[in-house]
Amino acid sequence: MVELESITKVYKAGRTEVPALRGISCRIESGEMVAIMGPSGSGKSTLMNIIGCLDKPTSGQYRLEGVEVNKLGDNKLAEIRNKKIGFVFQSFNLLPRTTALANVELPLIYSGSGNRRQRALQALESVGLAHRIKHRPSELAGGEQQRVAIARALVNDPALILADEPTGNLDTTTSKELMLLFKQLNQQGITIVLVTHEPYIAAYTQRTIRIRDGQIEVSG
Repeated sequence: MVELESITKVYKAGRTEVPALRGISCRIESGEMVAIMGPSGSGKSTLMNIIGCLDKPTSGQYRLEGVEVNKLGDNKLAEIRNKKIGFVFQSFNLLPRTTALANVELPLIYSGSGNRRQRALQALESVGLAHRIKHRPSELAGGEQQRVAIARALVNDPALILADEPTGNLDTTTSKELMLLFKQLNQQGITIVLVTHEPYIAAYTQRTIRIRDGQIEVSG
């Protein structure tokens, strides 16, 4: 699914170069559920952004399902982000004035897909929120908001879900409920990569990639 070879990322601040990734090489197989862990500033979010085609590496090769991402133009990258990858963020990133159903329909609108309402309903049903489709984010609990975000990530049937601290704003009980949901999705064949600071969250995954100072410290 994901193949990274000697990936580096260097940010420039004026004349100063700040290396975020220093030669990352790893593979994530189709159907895996993997955690990325590391202290603040270790490069894990940068790595997640590159895997999600939100950023490009300074050097190295990235292949997604055998396709060399580095060689793709902006339009093709946008298509991959919309159709192949589902994103779940710590802050939910829901539109506050629209219903749960409308939030989940958004990726389908961007991709020009038909049958949007039915597909969005099915996605919300899959995360246990069929009874909350008309509620706005402010009317939902934090765990429910994150379930809407997960439904939005699922609605285009992605092969890969990337979750950046998906339980960071939630209490322990709700976090465990969401991790069980992620495990169910993984058992259905979806590859899941998540960034977390919490060892008990990483314990739900099949293996952990630990990063420190832009390099892989442990993988397995």
